[in-house]
Amino acid sequence: MPQPVDNLFWDQSAVTPQQREAFLRQRGSILWFTGLSGSGKSTIARALEVALIRGGHLAYVLDGDNIRQGLNAGLGFSPGDRAENLRRVAEVAALFADCGVITLTAFISPTREARCQARKIVGRTRFYEIFVSTSLEACEARDVKGLYQRARAGEIPDFTGIHLPYEEPEDPFLRVDTEGRSVDDCVLPIVSRLRQEGVLLANLPPPAP
Repeated sequence: MPQPVDNLFWDQSAVTPQQREAFLRQRGSILWFTGLSGSGKSTIARALEVALIRGGHLAYVLDGDNIRQGLNAGLGFSPGDRAENLRRVAEVAALFADCGVITLTAFISPTREARCQARKIVGRTRFYEIFVSTSLEACEARDVKGLYQRARAGEIPDFTGIHLPYEEPEDPFLRVDTEGRSVDDCVLPIVSRLRQEGVLLANLPPPAP
């Protein structure tokens, strides 16, 4: 965790969040997808991103593997590095939300503590935790990346679901189980809930010139 510096001050933009929201016709928000490896987090997030863009909304996915190859390339997989990985992601997501973007994150984020910290960083009113609750058995049967097989063989230590526990969200915004469901069947309820929550402001009048 970086130490605070007393000679730095937050520079406030002259453009208000309300002005950005009026321009984009949406509320800057973070949809934090959490679940086991192979549960379908990235697949649903990518499909939701497409659905939102097609609906005229600005959305972007922060994917775990992509972040690890760039912004967080120097981090390992120790508990401390994993926590720092998620902290940085939350900080980036918060900046995106300030821009009015609907940001979709797809990370295992196995502990409630880490997800709670992310919620504090981005702000409770714009943080939406989506639990992809696909069972361990189904995730391991898919094993698209071969990670469970390698973990069982001892090639990947401290693997969530095999060596380390996954702490399920106690009160998520939405719970999605991908077993026996199409991607569309998983995405449509999320879009519907976002409309109900006022994240998608399609009927908002355009900003004044």
